[in-house]
Amino acid sequence: MNEILQGLIQAFWLILSFDSELITISLRSLYVTISALIISTLIAFPLAALLVVTRFQFRRAIIITLNALMGLPPVVVGLIVYILFSRSGPFGVLGLLYTTSAMIIAQVIIITPLITSIAHQSMQALWADYRNLLISINISKMQRVVTLMWDSKRALITACLAGFGRGIGEVGAIMIVGGNIDNATRVLTTAISLETSRGDFSLALALGFVLITLAISVSFATHWFGKTERGELW
Repeated sequence: MNEILQGLIQAFWLILSFDSELITISLRSLYVTISALIISTLIAFPLAALLVVTRFQFRRAIIITLNALMGLPPVVVGLIVYILFSRSGPFGVLGLLYTTSAMIIAQVIIITPLITSIAHQSMQALWADYRNLLISINISKMQRVVTLMWDSKRALITACLAGFGRGIGEVGAIMIVGGNIDNATRVLTTAISLETSRGDFSLALALGFVLITLAISVSFATHWFGKTERGELW
C-alpha cells in the first residue's frame, strides 16, 4: 500500500514539475494522433459526403465495409502495416518501419472508417432534408458535397473528436510498427506498458493521468458538441 501511495505522490510530482521525459512522450503522442487525424479527415469527410449524394454500383457494399472496419482489431492493422513496410515487404525500400510515419499510417487506417461512418450517418440525415432543394436549384455534386459538409460541421467535429479518442488510446498497432523506441517512437500508451513491466509505477501513473485527462477532455468536448448540435442545454 505504501508503494502505491508513494507512486501516486511521485506521479503527481512528475506532472507538476513538467518532467522532460513525460512532456516529450506526451507531445509525441499528440503529434502522431493529430497528424493521423488530419489525414483521416481529408479522406473521410469527402468520401462520406460522396456516399450520401451519389448513387453507384457497390455503394451499399462500401458503406457496409466501412461500418465493419470500425471494429477492425488494431493489432491486425499493425501486422499488415508491419508486413508492408518490413524489409521484405513491397514498401520496405522507404525505410518507414519503426518511425512515427509508420505509426501515423497505422492510425489513419484505424480511425478513417470510424470518422467516415459517423460523418456519413450525420450527413445522411441532413441530406434527407436538403435533397429536394439542392437538386431543384441544379447545383453540381461537388457543390452539394461542400454544402453538406458545411452544414454538418458540428457533427463532423464530433466525428473528429471520436477519431482522436480512438487514436490517442491505441497501443497494439503502435507497438508493432513503432517498436516503442526511446526518444523516437515511444508514446503514452506504449510507455505505460513498458514502465509498468519495469515496475516504475510513478512514471506509468503520471503517463496514465495525462492519457486519462486527454480522454476526459475529448469526452466532454464530444458531449458539448452533441448538445449544441441538437440545440440542448448542457
